Amino acid sequence: MATHPNSPSQSAASKPRRSTRASFSRPGTAGARLPGRSRRHRACAFHPSADLAGRAVALSGDIPALFDAPLASHHKLIGRWATSRETTAKRYTRDQARQRIERLFDKAVLDILGSVEFADFRVAVLHGNEGYPPAIAVICDSMGQLDLGWIEDSDAPIPWRAAAYKALDDMLGRALPIFGYQDLFDEISMYYWDGATDDETARQWIVEYQGMDPDDIEELTLPSNMESRRPDWMIAANAGASAELPNGLHRKLEELRKAYAALGKLRPERSAWQFDIEIAQEYLPGIEECSTLPPLTLVPVEQFAREVDDVGRHGMEYGFMDIAGFCPLPDSVPIDDWFASLRVGARFLLAAQDLIQLDPANL
Repeated sequence: MATHPNSPSQSAASKPRRSTRASFSRPGTAGARLPGRSRRHRACAFHPSADLAGRAVALSGDIPALFDAPLASHHKLIGRWATSRETTAKRYTRDQARQRIERLFDKAVLDILGSVEFADFRVAVLHGNEGYPPAIAVICDSMGQLDLGWIEDSDAPIPWRAAAYKALDDMLGRALPIFGYQDLFDEISMYYWDGATDDETARQWIVEYQGMDPDDIEELTLPSNMESRRPDWMIAANAGASAELPNGLHRKLEELRKAYAALGKLRPERSAWQFDIEIAQEYLPGIEECSTLPPLTLVPVEQFAREVDDVGRHGMEYGFMDIAGFCPLPDSVPIDDWFASLRVGARFLLAAQDLIQLDPANL
């Protein structure tokens, strides 16, 4: 559950820090553009041995796997929860106890998140010290454009596809670290045009501050050019009204909205899907050095390859903000509350997945 770094290339959290010994290092990521899922690299900063969900756990030197070594605070936290689920009384050595605790937690997390297939998640438990309680992080392990399925690839009516895309764009960020077109446009506006959002202001800035010949500007990307490349299904104004959509699509959209609302009602301090960077900084070393950009995007890279490449360059070098949720767990917060919130988020993600996996021919 706690590891030491093994790579010099770091992401959202990676360098040793006094408040935790958990490592968040990852292999270096190379390439000129954000890959699609078919070329997915690891988006998360956690070393695989930091996992509790899905992989073997290697203990670090400060939690030696020795018979007489005391359990660390994060093992004790999960251990109290694990003990409540034991059906028979049994004595364990400390080493056996660690393994038992990790296996039970591993299984419980996978039972909840195992059906989510359109994005990969991992969960890691960090032990705090210096006055900080243990914490649990949910990490998105996917990078690049989210597979939009029929929304992008089918011949379904544009109002149907635009309605589905708008719903994902409006809601998906509540549980998934992902950026949409407006986020991309805002980043590019600052990157190319000093915040300008219209062609005239952008041209003026390029001429006055970059010293470019006005006759050469047309070769560059301008705001109107970027806007014109959006497919019709990306434009919110093209979304069909509820009454105009087929019943099957309308039902899936309603399920997504209800799951979204339920996720929004969770108490932030007990939510597996809440992320406060100021709190995370106390646990995660180097987080301020990584890109503020999430690892996933709803923007089709076929139309916006250059822009996605430009805004993603910093993240490809230093890591993306790939944390979906970060929850410190003092004694006053039952871990059962964290699990309950994890289920709420999983239901929301499954509703989004169902929407993406619809077959428009059956609507």
